[in-house]
Order: sequence, then structure tokens, then C-alpha cells
Amino acid sequence: MNFLANPLTTSLFPASAFTSAWSKHQNASTAVPGGEALSALFDPFGFGRAAFGYWRDSMERSVLYLDVMRERGNQYLEHMEQTKPNVLGFDTEVLMDGRTLPRPTNYELLRVLPHEGTEIDPQKRPFVVVDPRAGHGPGIGGFKPDSELGVALKAGHPCYFIGFLPFPEPGQTVEDVVESEIAFLRHVIELHPETTEKPMVVGNCQAGWQIMMAAALEPDVFGPILIAGAPLSYWAGEHGKAPMRYTGGMAGGSWITALTSDIGDGLFDGAWLVQNFERLNPANTYWKKQYHLYDNIDTEAGRYLDFERWWGGHVVLGGEEIQYIVDNLFVGNRLSTAQLVTRDGRRIDLRNVRSPVVVFCSRGDDITPPPQALGWIRDLYENTDDIIANEQTIVYCQHDTTGHLGIFVSGSVSRKEHTEFTANMDYIDVLPPGLYETSISPAEKGEDAELFERDYLLEFMPRNFEELDQAVMHKPEDDRRFATVARISEINLGMYRLFLQPWLKAMMTPEAARFIRRMHPIRLGYKLLSDRNPLSVPLPVMAEAVRKNRHPVSQDNLFKALETMGSDQLVAGLNAMRDLRDSNTEKMFMDIYGQPLLQAAVGLYGDAHVHRRRPGAEPEHRRFIEQRQEELREKIAKGSAHEAVMRSLIYVLGGAPATDERNFKRLRASRAELEPGIELSDFKNLVREQFFILKLDREQALNSLPDLLSGQSNDDIDGHISHLEHVFAASGELSEHTAERFAQVKALFDKARPSKPVATAKPAAAQKTADKVEAVPAKPKAATKPKAATKPKATAAPAKPAANKPSEAKSLEAKPAEAKPSEAKPAEAAKLASVKPAAETTSKSSSNGEESAEPTAKPASTTGRRKTPRKR
Repeated sequence: MNFLANPLTTSLFPASAFTSAWSKHQNASTAVPGGEALSALFDPFGFGRAAFGYWRDSMERSVLYLDVMRERGNQYLEHMEQTKPNVLGFDTEVLMDGRTLPRPTNYELLRVLPHEGTEIDPQKRPFVVVDPRAGHGPGIGGFKPDSELGVALKAGHPCYFIGFLPFPEPGQTVEDVVESEIAFLRHVIELHPETTEKPMVVGNCQAGWQIMMAAALEPDVFGPILIAGAPLSYWAGEHGKAPMRYTGGMAGGSWITALTSDIGDGLFDGAWLVQNFERLNPANTYWKKQYHLYDNIDTEAGRYLDFERWWGGHVVLGGEEIQYIVDNLFVGNRLSTAQLVTRDGRRIDLRNVRSPVVVFCSRGDDITPPPQALGWIRDLYENTDDIIANEQTIVYCQHDTTGHLGIFVSGSVSRKEHTEFTANMDYIDVLPPGLYETSISPAEKGEDAELFERDYLLEFMPRNFEELDQAVMHKPEDDRRFATVARISEINLGMYRLFLQPWLKAMMTPEAARFIRRMHPIRLGYKLLSDRNPLSVPLPVMAEAVRKNRHPVSQDNLFKALETMGSDQLVAGLNAMRDLRDSNTEKMFMDIYGQPLLQAAVGLYGDAHVHRRRPGAEPEHRRFIEQRQEELREKIAKGSAHEAVMRSLIYVLGGAPATDERNFKRLRASRAELEPGIELSDFKNLVREQFFILKLDREQALNSLPDLLSGQSNDDIDGHISHLEHVFAASGELSEHTAERFAQVKALFDKARPSKPVATAKPAAAQKTADKVEAVPAKPKAATKPKAATKPKATAAPAKPAANKPSEAKSLEAKPAEAKPSEAKPAEAAKLASVKPAAETTSKSSSNGEESAEPTAKPASTTGRRKTPRKR
């Protein structure tokens, strides 16, 4: 027992854990029937039996572990020898081969075939997953049943997958890949003429920024876009938590990328990218992952081998592709600042994206932390009003703990976050423009149990830039440092291409490049532990013998407890070394590239130079806004009951702090009952147009409600109010502020009531009698038919003058929805569950202390958008 009191022991191992293990060990030492006397005589403390049991168990685990490594090596060799390797857990069929396109690429479009018993509804929106090509092979989005594809298939969506082959086509560029993905999506749309909804597209990691580039160039082929763990703002990052953003600066720029491609004879080995990812977490790479397998060798072998089949499936990228990526994105940060231009002169401006964008990131992700996933919003826009006026809906969700791969691999994430995003894609598609954050909480089913379709509830909360900055943590002083890195990178790359590259290209041959790829340390680690190594011949025989006569020890074994504590200490030590390395790297980066002399030497210290382009503050952008505002102002009093009901819904819900999917469920049911023929795209245009009108001039928009309802009977108006009450009740009792708004709307609806109820069907004689009795001329019978457009009454409040603020953003004109007699019902409000207008994200306080939610943005309509993105 003196061992337990040793100061060295208590400093290395937690006393409580050690004491617990010792106590359990003593109890176990006397548990053998008939062996108490011998144990007390020859092994009073049970050390001998515990040591022997642990030794035998550790030797068995070692044999089994080595055999799993042998299987991993065989699996790697088999996978790499396939023509089209992937790790998809679903059967597929090839629909389009990118190698047959005018600009060939190594991408292909696959139709995902559901498992037996899974029903697919062809009327539902297609679902497309694009896998990342960042060193690994394709298939991670459909890796297992609880995956992005698995969730969509269970929901009944037709699913497609965009994957790639191991080697690029000669001369393939990033632009070619983007054009291929656009062609694939057009083909998916052609396969589903029965639905007007565009495909929902999921881009994981590297595929996320590719999809955003494609959506900026051809916005008409995209439905809602989900980018999971995708970096779009490469200079962003929190100090102390974004080690990868310093890599380019510490390597002296992108010349090292060109060197690696030249060593590969024009091909860049993806194993180098994988090695960069592994270096981020040495404790997991070199010990924790392997020890977890060794410690749980009886249960973890299958899961480990499945993951390693993807993690070890390295692919090759074209040298021109990777150089474009590093120069323009990682080092230059040109994507999120609208500085990229295609070879045919089209500017890649993410503000041209017309689809809702859902950004899914995690605070536990060290490869794409939240600042890099969300920083592009701050790069492109000046404030939330700018987002609204650009007709964009941006939704972001931050997971608390999961790592980079867990964002699109973890089963728990798929069952929760991805399930909710997939189930609510129509809800997201009709959200009014603005910035929202989602929260996913367990559904507390009560009186409204029929409104809950799943175990979780998705809620949308409007956000402003002050709240967004808490995740982005932008530091303007860092911009000059990264701009300096970009200049240094250009200089070093030019010097490399001038002095070293010609000699290296002259010496390198395809055979030499192939030999270097095969000798990469990561690739070599797989091959050495395979059946091709003669030393591994006895392993399968030994492993089979061990499995037949396995003797595992429990966690109560004293020596097993010591092993676990030793592993934890080793992990802690490796983590401490990693933290020291990362902090020193960050300090060196900040000191080197923060030097005024170095910044001045590359021309970045004077005030005349712009370090980061601000697209939202450019003069052309502001002039465009002013023109569109005047066009939209003319449409405030045009419309019918459709527009009146939708405008009222948006206004009332704009006073609520958040909205959730229950509103959408009730609205969807109402639409199905009253007007099943309305398309989601038409409904979306109606929502956005009325939202913009409220943002432009709320006072005149509200005063115009009686004009829009002109000609409606009392029964019709009562029906509209009843429908509004039904929708508002979905999320529970209205807040005081929201109730006041609803009362204001009902008062405006009452102004539209006719002086006497309109007779619907009277005999001719009765009608004559009524005409004699009435002192006031009766309303024309056309009053029962809604008017397509009415002029504002003379009593309506005058329009407010446009406030041409620099922060206001562009708007696009939309045609007013033409009213039809058969459509003058409140069901147009269907699917607004989404509406929590970002217009009301913050409330201002008036001079008398009352809360006011006067919109400040100058928005625009969406229906008349161009088919080609605007060149900036």
C-alpha cells in the first residue's frame, strides 16, 4: 500500500481512479472458487494472477490488432486497383460521364438506388450530394445508412451523387469541374419534369465552395444549397484556434504547391493533403485512433476498416487545379470578395446566388472553423440590410462539438441536423431574405402533437452582424498580414518558375513520379502491413486461433487500468506539444507578416492600397439600389387578397423573436385544402415581393391593405382573419408586441368591409325590393370578385422618400402577381412557416420608450430576376 502513497504515483495518476481499480482488483482476487487459500498463501494481493491475465490479454489483442492492420493493407490495395473506387453504401447507376463533355473532367453523375423497401416519391424535390475532392476518394456523403443520402432516401426524395475518378483528365481546370456540375444539375432537372422545385444540393467541405461558384454562375439550376464544413473565407479565423490558415504564410506561399506538382510530373498527390490534415491532431493520428482499436479490438475492427477504406483512398489532382485553388482561394481569398473571373469573362460573385444557403459548421472543427465557414458573409455584405436587398437567404447552424468529418459522417449528426435540414428544405426555400441562425431542440409534444413529424424541432432566429461577429471574430488588422502573404507568394512563385521549375520539369519522368507517389509515407504504411509483406503470412492463422480461445480481461484489472491511464497521459502530452507548436506558429506568423518594413516592401503599407475588397460598399452597387427602389415603390398598392394576406402574415410574424416549422406545417395543410394547385416557386415569389414592399415602406404598405381587399365580402374578410389566426396559433400564444400587430391588421381589414353585407343570391323580385329600400346605392356585384390591381385611395399615407444610404444593397424588380378570381383566398399564405422576416431582427426604441420595428433596409423584389448573373 506504500505504492499508493508514493508522491510520484499520485502526481502521475489520479488517486481516486487508482484506488478504485485497486479495490476492484482485491475483490476479484478472491472470486475463484476454492482458490482463496492458495491465493492468500502464494499471491496475497492477487498481483500474479492479474499480471498474467493482463499479459495474456495484451498479447491476444496485439495479434488481433496486427491482423486488422493486415486486412487494412489488403483493403487499400484492392480499393486503389479499382477503376472507379468509392465507399458509397448504396447501389448506383451512371447517368452522365464528365469525360464525354465538351471540356472533359473526371467527374460523373450517379443515380442512387434505394434499398429494398424504401419508397421514392417522384413528385418530391431531387436531392444531390457532391462529395469533396481534397485528397480522399468519393462516397463519404453516402458512407452508411445514417448519412446525408440515407436521410434523403428515407424521406422519399430521388437522390443523385456527383463523384469523381482517381485521376484527372489532361488539362482539366477548376472551371471545367464547375461547368460539369452545372451540366449534371441540368440533367437532373430534365429527369423530373413533374416537379417545379429545383434540386437541393449538398456540398461537403471542398465541394461546398465549388457548388457556390457554380450557383453564382448559373443560379437558375439550384434549389436550396447546404454547404457542410466548407471553407469560403480563408483569411478568417480566431486567434489560437485556426492553425491551418497560417500554413501558406509559413511555407512562403504557393511555390511549394507548384514544386509538389512538378515532382508528380504535373499531378498533385492527394496524400500530401491528407498528411496536412493528420498533422493537425498528432495525438489522434499517431496514438488515440490506433489505441482505441487496440483497446476495443473485439468490437471496433469493422467500423475501423470501413472508415480506413475512405481515409486511405487517396486520389490525384491536376497540378493546374491545385495551383488555382491555392493561389486564388487559400492564399488570395478571392472567392469571397468577388475577384474571380472565368476565362470567358464572367465574374464569380456569390451575391448572384438566388437560392437559400444553409451553412453547417462546428466549433469543434479545426479544419473549417466557423469563422472560415461564415466569414464570406462579412466579406461580401456591409450589414443584414445588404443581404436582404441582394435577395439572399442565409441560414447558419453551429454544432458545439463534432469534428470536421463528423459534420457529414457522424450518424448522430445525420439523424438530427441533416434530417431536419432535409425535411424542412421547402420551409427554408420560402424564407424571406435575411440572415438566420437555426437551433434544433427536442420536440416537446403537447396539444399540437400533430404538428410534430420528427423528434426534433427546427427553429429560425433572425440575426444581425453584431451577433454574426461573435462567430466570425473578424480582425481588420489581420487583413494586411494575409495580404502581405499573398504578395510574398506571388514573388516566390515567380522566382521558382523562373529559376527552378524548368530544371525540375526537364528531369522528371512519369515513371519517377509514379515511384515517388508509391513511396509516400502514408501510402507505404498501408502497403507494408498487407499480404504482400512475407512477414504477415502467419498473422491470419494466429488471429484465428486467438479468436477461438480469447481471454479478455475486464476494466477492473489493475494493469488494464494502468494502461488506460498511461494512454490518457500520452494523449495529454501530445496535445500539449500540438498546442505549443500551434501557438508558436501563430506568433511567428503575426510577427513576421506584421512587420511594417515587410509590408511596405511589397507595397501594402500606404493608405492608398486596399487590402480587402468590399463589394457591398462600391458606388456602382449603391446606384443600382436606388434605381430598383423606385421601380418597386410603384407596386405597393397593386394586388389582391393574395397579397393582402401574405403581407399581413409577414408583418405580424415580423414582430416575433423566432419562428419554427410548426407554422409551416399548418400553412402547408391549409394550402393543400384551399389551393392545392399553387406551385412553391410562385408562393416563394409572392412571399419575397410582399416582404420587400414592407421593408421599403411599411406605413404605406399597411395603409394599402384595404385597397387590396376592395371588393371582398364580409364573409371573405372573416375567412382571411380566421386563416391568419389559425396560422399564428401554431407556435403558441402570441407575444404582446405580435398581438398588437395582429390587432392593427384586423383593424385595417375591417376598413375594407362593405357598408352592408353583399347579397349573394336573391330572386329578381327580392332584388328590386332591396334596391328600393336601400338609401345608398348597392355595391356592384363585381365586389365578390377580387380585383387584379387597385390604385391607392386618396386617404392612404404618402410614400416615404427613399433614403439612399450607402449601406443599402441592390434589389431586383419583380412583376406583381396577377390576381385571378379563383385565387382570391387566403391559402396563398401557405408555406410561410418560414417567415420570420429579417427586417425585424432588431427593434429600435422610440422617444416615448415604446418598441418600434421599423424596417431600415431598402429591399427589392425577386420575381423578375435575370437568367444570367449580373457582371460586376
